[in-house]
Amino acid sequence: MFGEFLNIFFRSLKLDKTLYRDNSNFGEAAIYFAGLIMILDGVAGAVAANTIVKTAIGLSGLTAIFTWLVWALFIYVIGVKLFPDKDTKVPFKKVLISVGYAHAPGILRFFAVTPDLLIPIIFITQFWIFAGLIIATKQTLNLKSNFKAFGVVILSFLIIAFISISFVMSRLNSLPVSTIS
Repeated sequence: MFGEFLNIFFRSLKLDKTLYRDNSNFGEAAIYFAGLIMILDGVAGAVAANTIVKTAIGLSGLTAIFTWLVWALFIYVIGVKLFPDKDTKVPFKKVLISVGYAHAPGILRFFAVTPDLLIPIIFITQFWIFAGLIIATKQTLNLKSNFKAFGVVILSFLIIAFISISFVMSRLNSLPVSTIS
């Protein structure tokens, strides 16, 4: 079973598009493999961030699970419900697993152990995750166009970014601010 997980992990790192076409990668253990990838991605991000600012590692793992669900939900709604291709008939669970697999490069953030490495590793792994999400989206949703897969992923990202920024800004506005007169 661990060998199967490693196989999926390395195929995701190689951006192997056949990973998302092979139904044997979406069996019983797939949801656990994808969840483990997401938790490790969140923990690796927290470890990397700890080189600059203290971050709660456990909370980062839980946040990664929440983020995974949100990413998958938006990709599913946009790619399957709003703008599907003729052959786009896929259950949410398969999209969820694909999004989890595509986040495998995030685990490499464990290597950002010094502040000098943090920015390059975060940038490279995030770009790598986006590439993986585009490949996963195209293959899982049976989309004909790379451009459409890119659009689904970017639109999902923009919605998530907008909601996240709105949430943070609303929290900042609710903080008590003392003014010195």
